[in-house]
Amino acid sequence: MPVFIFKGKNKIGNIVEGSREGKKQSEVQSQLEKEQIQILSIKKKGIELKIPGLGKKVTKVKLRDLSVFNRQLSVMFNAGLPITQGIGILATQQRNPGFANALEDIKKEVESGANLSNSMKKHPKIFNELYTSLIQAGEASGNLDTILLRLSSYIENITKLTGKVKSAMAYPVAVLVIGVILTSVILMKVVPVFQTLFEGMGAKLPLPTQIVVDASQILQDHFFKIVFAFIALYFVIKSYYSTFKGKRVIDKLKLKAPIFGDLLMKVGVARVTRTLATLLNSGVEIIEAITITSKTAGNSIIEDAVLKSRLAVQEGRPLWEAWEETKVFPFMVTQMVSVGEQTGSLSTMLEKIADFYDEEVDASVSALISLMEPIMIVFLGGLVGGVVIAMYLPMFDIIGKV
Repeated sequence: MPVFIFKGKNKIGNIVEGSREGKKQSEVQSQLEKEQIQILSIKKKGIELKIPGLGKKVTKVKLRDLSVFNRQLSVMFNAGLPITQGIGILATQQRNPGFANALEDIKKEVESGANLSNSMKKHPKIFNELYTSLIQAGEASGNLDTILLRLSSYIENITKLTGKVKSAMAYPVAVLVIGVILTSVILMKVVPVFQTLFEGMGAKLPLPTQIVVDASQILQDHFFKIVFAFIALYFVIKSYYSTFKGKRVIDKLKLKAPIFGDLLMKVGVARVTRTLATLLNSGVEIIEAITITSKTAGNSIIEDAVLKSRLAVQEGRPLWEAWEETKVFPFMVTQMVSVGEQTGSLSTMLEKIADFYDEEVDASVSALISLMEPIMIVFLGGLVGGVVIAMYLPMFDIIGKV
């Protein structure tokens, strides 16, 4: 069936773009007008030449956009609007064509009698297992609007948590990159000038200067080899990390890393407890909830610990005991989970743990940035300043002889 690309204005005046299937253009125009879209332009999509392995795009939807979608759909559904109509309206408002097309597909699936959760499962790049499981629980309990709001809150919390970690990592990485670039430029462009000058004067080079000159010569002679070596090393590490053993070795090193290891552990605990609390509050059975939660940990060591606890819970043992045996979760976490299980308020206790560790991550990131600023300044100054000083040392010797 032909596909038509359109651009128009929705009922609140926003510009919307997308694509629709139809036997002819008038049919698509009529469909859009029913959805109160004022058409600005519409044309038939041309034939695309597809070569396997080339031009393939993976639909990526920002978590913020997904959160907004949940809240809007919840309000529409709560107001009595049919779920298919709500999804159709929101599809026309999406600026991401991939997201809009996925929503159109889901709308058609639901209209043909499929469950919303099953329809969403056909788009795993957008709606993961956690998302579809919560939607399924919402459909079963009749609380879909509540589940959608809960999903929005969950996504917002996880997004904030991820943002905090990125902000902690961004500063040292940026300074390191700038330092390497500046040093490389000095070694390749400035040092050779001084080297020619020293050779012309017949000056004897001190050890620091000789080291800098040698480094400059190596960088000039083997620049592309060095760049290739770093690129190759990156892909070797990435390939190793993609293996079962490699991922666990590297993730274990991450958790043991000075300063950053403690931060990553707090982030992992916050993610696990908040995810598990959200699933349990939504009516997902605990064994299934633990399985899904393990996939959101963000670290294979924590993931293995959560999966191991699932087996213990299946045997009838308490969750806190299973977590304590893994030697991964902090003592405070296992004790709070124990209290939650004993009082019948496990999900509430998990939420409190998540909130506590969110605050801990906040404090850790602030302290880390404060600590890293002077360290990075000293590092950058020492790196560049050391090279400059090394190049001026022979000048002092020459001046002393004059």
